[in-house]
Amino acid sequence: MREPVVSVVVPTRDRPERLERLLISLAAQSLGGEAFEIVVVDEASGPATAAVLDRHATGTGTGAGAGAGGHDDAPRAAATAAAGSAPSVRVLRHPVALGPGAARNAGWRRARAALVAFTDDDCRAHPDWLRAGVEAHRGDPGAIVQGRTEPDPGELPAGLLSRTVRIERLGPQYETCNIFYPRALLERLGGFDEGFGLRPGGEDTDLAWRALESGARAVHAPGALVYHAVERLGIGGRLREATRWTATVRIFAEHPGTRAMLTRRVFWNVWHYLLVRSLLALALPPAPRRVLITRHAIALRRRAREAGAGPWAIPFLVLCDAIELGALIRGGLRYRTLVL
Repeated sequence: MREPVVSVVVPTRDRPERLERLLISLAAQSLGGEAFEIVVVDEASGPATAAVLDRHATGTGTGAGAGAGGHDDAPRAAATAAAGSAPSVRVLRHPVALGPGAARNAGWRRARAALVAFTDDDCRAHPDWLRAGVEAHRGDPGAIVQGRTEPDPGELPAGLLSRTVRIERLGPQYETCNIFYPRALLERLGGFDEGFGLRPGGEDTDLAWRALESGARAVHAPGALVYHAVERLGIGGRLREATRWTATVRIFAEHPGTRAMLTRRVFWNVWHYLLVRSLLALALPPAPRRVLITRHAIALRRRAREAGAGPWAIPFLVLCDAIELGALIRGGLRYRTLVL
């Protein structure tokens, strides 16, 4: 029985409709189902996700992850896929959610291929995704391969209360919605650091920078295209999203090279820089204070307009920036580094 060329690892939790779209897109890969396998790690999802996985799975396993005594029916999965051109789909089930780092570790450790492709359950793959990623890997076998990610065109436009991902060049965050790692590199590094917790918080960026600092290379494969969902968060969801960045500050403490992605090597983005500048301007005389705050307000109005919102959105944007700033300050105190 031939080993797969690439293993696709997908962590999932309670996104049944999106997961189904992803699995359908993977089944349509031009690489051919006999050349790859899919390993889905279910993070204690509900019945709707279980039903999707039952429809697609050729093998299942249970347990807390790799090395935890969980059952994995890899031989049956491979034999089932070998009977036709469909890829093998294996499911590992975690009875409790352990977080994205732990889920991905469980997946790649059960994978059979020498190349591991990571994507997420809120994505769908272009038919040539795996083919392009494998070709880039063959051109530089020891390197990390980062693909191109675009907002799903069927879900645009992305508005003020939406979240999506766009990756058009190599790095610096190396998001696991679309990235390929040689298994040998994952083994050498020990995989993802599971200490980042239950929410996505930079474990993918940390892994890539540990790899680069150890001498690994990274290449960009624009033909390896994934479409990322445009998720409508709502007001409450957008505010909750702003609280998630505390653990991410750890990356900047442990990998100084990542500061190149910050505005002025300190600020999370230009909006935080403008907010802090406006706050500091309150201590200035009236004329310079008015100039700096007015510039901030003009920039915010342009930001709201580009998101399809009116001036009413400006206070909401400032509130989101302030919440993010607070989360980063908490992280800075925890990890003893300055990120604003």
